[in-house]
Amino acid sequence: MDITFKHVSYIYQRNTPFSHKAIEDLSFHIPSGSFVAIIGHTGSGKSTLIQHLNGLVMPSEGEVTIGGFQLKDGNKPKNMKELRSRVGVVFQYPEHQLFEETVEKDIAFGPENFNVSADEIKKRIKQIAPSVGLNEELLTRSPFDLSGGQMRRVAIAGVLAIKPEVLVLDEPTAGLDPRGQKEIMDMFDTLHHEQGLTTILVTHSMEDAVKYADHVIILNKGKKYMEGKPEDVLTQQEALKAVQLDVPEAVQFLLSYEKKFGIQIPFHRQSTKEIAAAIQRTLKGAEST
Repeated sequence: MDITFKHVSYIYQRNTPFSHKAIEDLSFHIPSGSFVAIIGHTGSGKSTLIQHLNGLVMPSEGEVTIGGFQLKDGNKPKNMKELRSRVGVVFQYPEHQLFEETVEKDIAFGPENFNVSADEIKKRIKQIAPSVGLNEELLTRSPFDLSGGQMRRVAIAGVLAIKPEVLVLDEPTAGLDPRGQKEIMDMFDTLHHEQGLTTILVTHSMEDAVKYADHVIILNKGKKYMEGKPEDVLTQQEALKAVQLDVPEAVQFLLSYEKKFGIQIPFHRQSTKEIAAAIQRTLKGAEST
């Protein structure tokens, strides 16, 4: 589903002395099937933005369009339940929301609330469990007997079991060690491509943004600060520094190399291995001249 924000603002505690505009005049378009990273410090408006995507909050001003659903002040869609069945949200530390006796029951909870038949739920669990790295033998165990990483995978499986078209990830690797972070992000990347999902990643990791996303939106104090392809946005060192953000490590390395040797190597979201190969080619070319 395409997603469009048109001059959207949201005001907490509106018409009170404590009113606060969390996001202001946001406009952007996310085509269906995109992988978008939303970046910004605490207080930038990231969480408020994503709460609009499944109607947890409604715009105070402007309009949000998600597929055929329109959200604006005073116009809450009657079919909100259908919207929420098509937009799955993985919140920070989703394992804290587990509560059922078994892994299987916890995964089934979401689709049951959307009136999916028992047979269809069993079919979905059988498909989803291996895709998130859960063995069949774990389905009958209590989720509270699992490791932290496994519990998170159970919670993610519960979101995927509703078969969303849009997957919203709110700092999905928070609290995981580096290996766990990579495994979870690689899993989401695979799911994004295999299922054709529209994926929206809220993150503070510039490395994840440049590696996985095909579009980046940077927020600052509730407003859109920058937007574009990762290789265009995340290489603008001075502009990012102005809002206390750093360029990805790979970009930092290339900028340091350019400063030290006076040789510029354009960044095109290369891996470290590809960067090393580009440097070797550049050096060989310099030697032959």
